[in-house]
Amino acid sequence: MRLGGRLQGAIEVLADIEARKRPVADALKDWGLAHRFAGSGDRAAIGNIVYDALRMRLSHAWLMDDDSPAALGHAVLFRQWGVSPEALAAELEGDRFAPEAPQAALAAFHSRNLADAPLHVQGDIPEWVQPSFERAFRADWLAEAKALTERPTLDLRANGLKASREKAVKALERAGAVASPIAREGIRIAAGEGPSRLPNVTAELSFQKGWFEVQDEGSQIVADLVMPEEGSQVLDYCAGGGGKTLAMAAAMHNKGQVHAYDSDRKRLAPIIERLKRAGTRNVQVHDDRKGLAGLNDRCDRVLVDAPCTGTGTWRRRPDTKWRLTQKNLDERTAQQQDALGQASAFVRPGGMLIYVTCSVLPEENETQVNRFCADNPGYAIEEALTSWKTLFGANAPQPRSSDGKTITLTPASTDTDGFFFCRMRRMA
Repeated sequence: MRLGGRLQGAIEVLADIEARKRPVADALKDWGLAHRFAGSGDRAAIGNIVYDALRMRLSHAWLMDDDSPAALGHAVLFRQWGVSPEALAAELEGDRFAPEAPQAALAAFHSRNLADAPLHVQGDIPEWVQPSFERAFRADWLAEAKALTERPTLDLRANGLKASREKAVKALERAGAVASPIAREGIRIAAGEGPSRLPNVTAELSFQKGWFEVQDEGSQIVADLVMPEEGSQVLDYCAGGGGKTLAMAAAMHNKGQVHAYDSDRKRLAPIIERLKRAGTRNVQVHDDRKGLAGLNDRCDRVLVDAPCTGTGTWRRRPDTKWRLTQKNLDERTAQQQDALGQASAFVRPGGMLIYVTCSVLPEENETQVNRFCADNPGYAIEEALTSWKTLFGANAPQPRSSDGKTITLTPASTDTDGFFFCRMRRMA
């Protein structure tokens, strides 16, 4: 397919997402099934246009004075792919599959300056979220918001139970893999530009052998900050698909015990195959809270990777940015309070309760842990920045910290997804 056909395909997918209010991955899959003539490169290019459009939807629409799929698709090529309006017009001339140019939007694009737009438009975040960003990042909030509009890298974690990071990187040499800048077992593949495709690393023999897992570097970092020790008892209370469970089990060298629990059995299901592939032997999987009864007051570390709005993952899931509402946030904060209260029952005296979200909103982060400690005076927040330097070195990129104790990872500060980390010790 030529560029015109790819642009038209992306416009159709964007229209489908808007009309049916469906996840972008589902809309892209259905488009591909209905257009089987499109090759893998075509589908990748269309997906890139769609995701790029959603990451910067507000600023694209403001500059084009038009939020239609056609205007958004054209804006992606102009602003993110480096194709000038004149070059695009020449490229599409005579292409019967190309979309019709939105002439009024093109005129607006030539006359508007983004510096004149409202700040939330410049940052491509919902207007109602701006006050939360301002509280979280103060004068840096706009830079942090803009960093969430960039394409994310493909991050992997070398599985030390099967292979060293050096060995895994060498196996992925043709994919452009390099060691990550912070995570001790991290591997990174650049995001690419324009229509470029990321490699399908799960098709690699080294993946089937269990040498590495796909895991954002931020997720690896917070799992490392749990600092599980060999022989200890660890509970991953909201384990989901098991990414952090696997990372902690490997860090413990298969010694001790990691208990993986999630109330959502569907989310937990993939962990079984992942554990087998990774060669992990010190994990017990629980899909019923009754099975955790024997762990009351016994765990050295309890990790609560709490349900959250996912604002820290907006680079990877930009469609969720525009579906987020105050009601969603209120529901998540209530769930987080419940999860902390339930999980705290399993922490032994002197043990650690660790709270993690993939959100950057203070309502889900600092507010939650401060409330928990106020309601549970037997717990106290422990400073985590020293652990950061111990694990990753003083020269590593530094996370943000609003209070000198908790840690927030962001695309702007650590070049990872957004994550919040807090460690609380049970005093008695």
